[in-house]
Amino acid sequence: MLPRFQRITAQIDVCTEALFERLGPTGTDSPDPIFIVGLPRAGSTLLEQILASHSQVDGTMELHNILDLAKRLRGRDEAGATEPRYPKILGELDTPLFTQFGEQFIEQTRVYRGNAPFFIDKMPNNFFHIGLIKLILPNAKVIDARRHPMSCCFSGYKQLWGEGQEFSYGLTEIGSYYKQYTQLMAHWDTVLPGFILRVHHEDVVDDLEGQVKRILAFCGLPFEDACLNFHKTERTIRTPSAEQVRQPIYRSGLDQWRHFEHHLEPLKSALGEEILSTYGVT
Repeated sequence: MLPRFQRITAQIDVCTEALFERLGPTGTDSPDPIFIVGLPRAGSTLLEQILASHSQVDGTMELHNILDLAKRLRGRDEAGATEPRYPKILGELDTPLFTQFGEQFIEQTRVYRGNAPFFIDKMPNNFFHIGLIKLILPNAKVIDARRHPMSCCFSGYKQLWGEGQEFSYGLTEIGSYYKQYTQLMAHWDTVLPGFILRVHHEDVVDDLEGQVKRILAFCGLPFEDACLNFHKTERTIRTPSAEQVRQPIYRSGLDQWRHFEHHLEPLKSALGEEILSTYGVT
């Protein structure tokens, strides 16, 4: 597999406004999936718990179906290749295949669902593949869970992960990952306006009801009080935030990074002034 920055560059180079205009309407009409994407420790589990508390939404888990489809489309990159097969192949496929892929996704994920008309896929790394999601599931909803860069990266850095998340083991590495993620999300905002709802964790903490209503409106769902009382919803959660989302909203974890700020200069350097200045960090 090519390095991450090359994969992101490839998405930006291939998934352009011109590509989506040329392909036109594609995919299956199913509105069932709600994708929650972002970085680990950005508040995605909280958003999942809020939505899964709604009577019309099934919470599932971090599903691998989109990643598996991208892997199939990528095939095996040839040695020395500077341009990956995926996502370039998206511009070469017959458009009926996008409908087939979308229908396969809906069918293959039924095993994780209950009886609700909508369901959540909370695989964070799906942010790489929002162009693919748009082509195969144009009526899906995508929510980007965003958190203050220093808070998000520090929380990810100090978390001992069971597996994966190799980028989180160094301050420079996790800062670079956050920066590349925001660059790709900015691209999706440009080429797919209105397809993604960005939800800042700090806004959810400061105004839970307002943000819940905003999220439900985006998903086309009526307001339900259960979404405000998300901590009372009983369901299996398999992320490090499992215990946190079984408590009411609290603020104590927002600025923990400031206690260690003098150790975090490599992280600041990797994030860069453009990102940090947006959050008032110098």
